[in-house]
Amino acid sequence: MDRRAFAASIALGVLAEPFAAWAQRDSKVHRVGYLNLRPGPNAQDEAFVQALRELGYVEGRNLIIDYRWAAEKEEQLPALAAELVALNVEVIVTSATPAVNTAKRATSTIPIVMAAVADPVGSGLVASLGHPGGNVPRAKRIAVLALGGLSATPLLLAAMRAAGQTMDLELITQLVTKPEELPSAFTEFQKAGAHALIVQVSPLTLDQRDTIVEQAAQHRLPAMYDVRPFVDAGGLVAYGPDLVEMYRRAAVYVDRIFKGAKPGDLPIEQPTKFEFVINIKTAKALGLTIPPSVLLRADEVIQ
Repeated sequence: MDRRAFAASIALGVLAEPFAAWAQRDSKVHRVGYLNLRPGPNAQDEAFVQALRELGYVEGRNLIIDYRWAAEKEEQLPALAAELVALNVEVIVTSATPAVNTAKRATSTIPIVMAAVADPVGSGLVASLGHPGGNVPRAKRIAVLALGGLSATPLLLAAMRAAGQTMDLELITQLVTKPEELPSAFTEFQKAGAHALIVQVSPLTLDQRDTIVEQAAQHRLPAMYDVRPFVDAGGLVAYGPDLVEMYRRAAVYVDRIFKGAKPGDLPIEQPTKFEFVINIKTAKALGLTIPPSVLLRADEVIQ
């Protein structure tokens, strides 16, 4: 038998062997998240389990199915989807547009299987039937939490809008002046369908970082901050000047003044040391996988 015929016979043998036999040899216990808007179970759910059984996946042996039923209450879907993401399921099975959309918002890394949904292309769930693409569309609407009444804020927002235009991003801005306004700001972000969040560092936001991080987690908004204290508090990512180093440099200026230098003659330095910090625990809670290439560039990865 020549080499091509031998290769062909191997390929045919693999294709001919029942998939169940391969599944049965898999000793791994697989975990499925089952998210449904309606109450259950019913005949459709039983059919799904039976089909898996025929493929060699049996609950209690090599399969765990985590069921979450919303009982026709759409407002329960986000919390149920978050529970499945936290369980680190390998795949989420769901149906109906509201449930699929909720699953997409809950994770960008866990595969989502749509058992039944009306016009997935027309409703924007997938790019096409043949090539549906990833779980979630590219982030286009970016929430910006900024401090109202601060002279630097208009300058910051103008620079962000200019940068956003070059990347075809829509900015959704909420200005706050006191802590009590934070919850309503995040509610507005959710209503506007924000995909991610940028937080302006200010005395108010820094002081309220625990609340901001909590609100971002509650609304499942991946957030980026200017300084690492936000990430230490549970935020996702920070990239900006090293505040500790800047205060060290301030001491140098004080020393120069003590030694007789005229303050007006001392040139203003720009930051030269920047920190890139990632909180992996927060990323996992959001269902995000940080690429290894990005992790390698981080100054610190908080586990």
